[in-house]
Amino acid sequence: MVNTLLPTSLVGSYPQPDWLIDRSRLDSRLPPRVRATELWRIAPERLEAAQDDATLLAIRAQERAGLDIITDGEMRRESYSNRFATALEGVDLDNPGSAMDRTGKPNPVPRVTGRIRRRHAVEARDVAFLRANTDRMIKITVPGPFTMAQQAQNDFYKDEAEMALDYAAAVNEEIRDLFAAGADFVQVDEPYMQARPEKAREYGLEAVNRALEGITGTTALHICFGYAAHQHNRPNGYSFLPELCRCKVRQISIETAQANLDTSVLKDLPDQTIILGVIDLNDQRVESPETVAARIRRALPHVNPERVIVAPDCGMKYLSREVADGKMRAMVEGAAIVRRELTGAA
Repeated sequence: MVNTLLPTSLVGSYPQPDWLIDRSRLDSRLPPRVRATELWRIAPERLEAAQDDATLLAIRAQERAGLDIITDGEMRRESYSNRFATALEGVDLDNPGSAMDRTGKPNPVPRVTGRIRRRHAVEARDVAFLRANTDRMIKITVPGPFTMAQQAQNDFYKDEAEMALDYAAAVNEEIRDLFAAGADFVQVDEPYMQARPEKAREYGLEAVNRALEGITGTTALHICFGYAAHQHNRPNGYSFLPELCRCKVRQISIETAQANLDTSVLKDLPDQTIILGVIDLNDQRVESPETVAARIRRALPHVNPERVIVAPDCGMKYLSREVADGKMRAMVEGAAIVRRELTGAA
């Protein structure tokens, strides 16, 4: 763990440059669940080098803003989940299925026609590249087994629960390789636990715990209301959150800014570190540091500040780079305000 009180971090993504990916096409559609190679502006034979360059830009932007924990910005992904989900065995990539997105609209998804297995490490090179290019602590994200099961058409398994457990085994193998490659933190993204709480209670926790089985590194779980660019309205409470106290994960990432969340729910998570979302990604205006500080203070009656990491609500993928940079700086400065209040340091 970082030694700073109220350390700062992204949830995962940073805006991809428009020279790398067609942002207007990306913004105009639901997040891809199958591969969407048509979004890239770079020829396939040069794409990896271009993604490396974009990752360096994302790393340096986070360092300039003063973040304590650095991500790769997810520059190599068309969405948070599809890069990993479409790299697995058992998926018919040529004939996608369809599933209802959390917006209530159908979206093309991986069609599962065989046993889900991981063929090879998917993100280990991403971690190694990140580790080689910053001396700060680093985090990488991987889609969670429950969410991937919700973002798939099941044409093979007897039920979703069985499919989710095989997704979990694949995630477990990936997490082991991510820590071996140098990650300090690995975050499992599980937004559909909020979107479909009944199924999450039925088999979601079992799947996540299977994904974390035997893992000794520091893990996080991100649960949210969806990208602000596509989900504009937020409830003021989570439909699935206290249940995560039974999860093996060490950190839980939640959003409180856009939803103006009732932070008293944090009392139901007495052991895990809280990655506290304090940046509203639906608002293109950059918050003042004082606004950020006020959002942090709202949580402190319910969670010890030593168990808080300060972050945006969700991924910054759909913001402009200028707005994202401003919001990161405000987040760092807001955390510093509260840190000074707590420690009395000048």
